[in-house]
Amino acid sequence: MAIVGFGKLEALFRKAAGLDIDKNKAKAITDIVEKKLYDLLLIGERNAKYNGRDVIWECDVPLTKGFLETIQKFKELEEELELQDILDFLATQPPLKYPLEAELENKLPEIVGTLLFIIARIIKTVDEGCRQPSLEDIERAGKILDLTM
Repeated sequence: MAIVGFGKLEALFRKAAGLDIDKNKAKAITDIVEKKLYDLLLIGERNAKYNGRDVIWECDVPLTKGFLETIQKFKELEEELELQDILDFLATQPPLKYPLEAELENKLPEIVGTLLFIIARIIKTVDEGCRQPSLEDIERAGKILDLTM
C-alpha cells in the first residue's frame, strides 16, 4: 500500500503546481517520498539519541526553515492525508529503535504532504512549461530533494 492514494496525489500535484500525473508515475513519486520520510526519521532517531532521549521528538527531525515555511503552503491547499496510510508504510520498514512522540506522529501527514508539495514545485520550477511530468522529471526532482534534505 502506498503512503498516499492516487486521487490525493493527483489533486495535490494539480493544486501545488498545475501538474497532471498518471498512475504510471505515481509509484515513482511515492517511492521518493517514502524514502525521504524514512531518512528524516532515521536522522531524528540519531538526534534523539544524541540528546539523551529514547523517544523521537518533532524537534529531532531535521526540518529546515524552508521546509517549515512550505508546510504552511501545503496546509493552504486543504488536502488532508491519512495518518494510518503513513503508519502502515512505516510498519513495512526496518523498525526504528525509538518510538515517535504522539505530537510528531500526528504531524506525519503534514510532513508527507509537504514532501509531495516540494517535489511538485521542484518539477515546475525546473521546467515552467511542464504540464505532464516525465519519469525523468520525477527522478530529477528526487535527486534534488536528496541533495537538499
